[in-house]
Amino acid sequence: MKKIVNNAEETINFGSKLATSLQAGDVVLLDGELGAGKTTLTKGIAEGLEINKNVKSPTFTLVREYLDGRIPLYHMDMYRLEFSDPFEVGIDEYIGGDGISVIEWSEFILDLLPDQYLKIEINKISDNSRSIELTATGAHYEDIVKEVSKNE
Repeated sequence: MKKIVNNAEETINFGSKLATSLQAGDVVLLDGELGAGKTTLTKGIAEGLEINKNVKSPTFTLVREYLDGRIPLYHMDMYRLEFSDPFEVGIDEYIGGDGISVIEWSEFILDLLPDQYLKIEINKISDNSRSIELTATGAHYEDIVKEVSKNE
């Protein structure tokens, strides 16, 4: 499934709609260059999970936990993980756990990823417009993509 968004508000709205189909234990991989809108999409997911805290990029903290919504959200940025051992950081304890794991730059932890996940690739079209493409790996995530497509 592919969606074009024309501004940050549309990206947040898309993430919010996506969140209604997610459940505890789900793993969402976010790919895209710096500034593509990965954190903006995560803000929308948080909004859809009724999380009231300001979502910030976890670039320097690796993991930000948002526990006050209907399902916990674990927002991870693996870009700087080259300097750390993912097991020492405890990344493996979040993935597939009691919340939704949203992982930016997942290519740095390929060995820790489950067999099934939802991959979202965000590409810049212009200063404001983005292409958001969802790719499901596994039946559960295929159902999520179908649900999101139906609601678009």
